[in-house]
Amino acid sequence: MFFSPSRVVRAPDARCARLWVAAMLFICLFGMLACTPPEPLRIGFLGGLSGRVADLGIGGRNGATLAVEMRNQQGGINGRPIELIAEDDQQDPEVARQAVARLLARKVEVVIGPMTSAMALIVLPQFNAAGIPFISPTATTNALTAIDDQFFRVVAPTRSHVFKSAEHHFRGNGLRRVVLVCDLRNDAYTKSWADDFRQAFEGLGGQVVDAIGFASNESLAALASSVLDSKPDGVVIISNSVDSALLIQQIRMRDAAVRIGTAEWAATERLVELGGRAVEGVVVAQYVDRESKAAAYLAFLSAYRKRFGHEPGYPGLTAFDATNVALDALTARSAGQTLKQALLTHADFAGAQSPIHFDANGDTQRETFLSVIENGRFKSLY
Repeated sequence: MFFSPSRVVRAPDARCARLWVAAMLFICLFGMLACTPPEPLRIGFLGGLSGRVADLGIGGRNGATLAVEMRNQQGGINGRPIELIAEDDQQDPEVARQAVARLLARKVEVVIGPMTSAMALIVLPQFNAAGIPFISPTATTNALTAIDDQFFRVVAPTRSHVFKSAEHHFRGNGLRRVVLVCDLRNDAYTKSWADDFRQAFEGLGGQVVDAIGFASNESLAALASSVLDSKPDGVVIISNSVDSALLIQQIRMRDAAVRIGTAEWAATERLVELGGRAVEGVVVAQYVDRESKAAAYLAFLSAYRKRFGHEPGYPGLTAFDATNVALDALTARSAGQTLKQALLTHADFAGAQSPIHFDANGDTQRETFLSVIENGRFKSLY
């Protein structure tokens, strides 16, 4: 059999073979890249998720989780999904520092938290050194006011809102002789609140007859007796919901008539759950208007209840706001702009109940509200 030379198929030379292989590799690599999901944009959460203040931390984590989930349902940020990494600070300084180190190692863009002023002061140097902002839903100490740093907050410092409580207790409750009870484990907050209350209450003509500090490992029965030694007509407790509820029970066992109030820190559902009948009539300061009819708040409230099966209270709301502030700033950030610059440049953000405006130092103003516990529920006073 004979073959015509014109019909012979020649094998490709070495150069053509290399080009062919390279083209195939490029096509495969391009296909793999096209199918690889984009790297998530990571943000952190830091709060007390265990121990006596866990209601505060868990509410905050849930509010942050809801905000992230809702934003991911809308496509994330510039096509990138958002990943929330939560850490428990256990309200312990060294644990908090280690938690922040882990978050920074994960290359988070921002951290939501901490939920207490004491922890915010502890971790501030780490965030300043890293140049990463952290936005606290609930830290209100005056010690962090008007400082050019990486700290932002979506609630006002105590000196901006404690007067409202002092005025109500003096004028509305008719109190003249008050004892303040302060939780020493979060004294960055409780000292700010107590000092501002004293100044406002005594400016109105009242008298703070005693200020007693305590730690939760102390006997609350003995503390209650000490609180009543000076025969006050009112007691104002600046502590978490658990210790406030248990201390109020001890006070009521000894004096059924003395008027009692709390600072905002205690204003979670745990106060009512644990306090039972003893907390009826207690006046409670709030960071949230529980009777708000704002459409954005009602939508948040419905989504939170559906997602977690309980009330958000103020931790859920303020953490939801803080997380949305962070996500909005990340969306608006320009090329070459730090997130701190984006937060300060944007400055105005939408909260679920009210607008949030940052000044040049990352501080804001937020109204507080007063409620009284009636029939196991918070009832607004104003």
